[in-house]
Amino acid sequence: MHLYFGEGVIHRPGQNPSFFPKNDSDNLVISFTDSGSEKPFMTLVSDHLADLHVVGAGCSAQCLPLYRYDDLGNRIDNITDWALRQFQQQYAATQPPGGSEPPGGLTKQDIFHYVYAVLHHPAYRAKYQLNLKREFPRIPFYDDFWQWAAWGQQLMQLHLNYETITPYPLERDDKDPETTRTAYKARLKAIKDAAPGTGDPPGRPYGSIEIDTLTTLSGIPAEAWEYQLGNRSALEWVLDRYKERTPKDPTIREQFNTYRFRDYKEQVIDLLARVCTVSVETMRIIHQMPDDS
Repeated sequence: MHLYFGEGVIHRPGQNPSFFPKNDSDNLVISFTDSGSEKPFMTLVSDHLADLHVVGAGCSAQCLPLYRYDDLGNRIDNITDWALRQFQQQYAATQPPGGSEPPGGLTKQDIFHYVYAVLHHPAYRAKYQLNLKREFPRIPFYDDFWQWAAWGQQLMQLHLNYETITPYPLERDDKDPETTRTAYKARLKAIKDAAPGTGDPPGRPYGSIEIDTLTTLSGIPAEAWEYQLGNRSALEWVLDRYKERTPKDPTIREQFNTYRFRDYKEQVIDLLARVCTVSVETMRIIHQMPDDS
């Protein structure tokens, strides 16, 4: 998916030009659901310009960049020195795993990772659910800063590199259209309580995805559906984005409605396997977080 950004098309660019003044600008941005939204809170990191509705249609996103750039292209830390001092004083007596603090001590990037982990914490979201709907998120000082920073860094690596991560070993069943005489039709349907595949351990809930009338993916572990982007799982988000739709406008429908899922089937299957890995690993990290906040 490509995002066009230019003054001739974008009416209100906001502060995005100071986040990514060039296509190759070095930056990270944490996007999260804007206060006032009726949709569930979600957050996602990006190393490129993010869409206004990256957190879901009909819902604007707030963005927290690691850096800002001035008109001359100079990079400026978006986390203030004051905030850095607060964290350094709070965690002065703590050390990262291994017992040796990195050169220079706790950094602003460590804080950035810490914040990303906290925004994924289920207990934090539950406790401050009403606050997150009304105001900008406030970040508490949790015990074991370095563990939270490590979780945040791991989550960022997963979410930034979802296109290159190792695909999850899903079981694929393909029907022969000549033998079965099955007419082709795209489905992209999630079945969360499907029967286990032949290689699945017994007694564990699995799911499947009907790609089309010819292909089904099975062996999707239950935790893969738990990773939610708003009110649906990451896997369901991918399925929805690639469905064929008929535009209401007759001109668009007749002249520009050229998308056919069949042309992208193999790429989508590959993407689903990688997103499944991301989802499972994300939930593995989240399940390590404490139950209280």
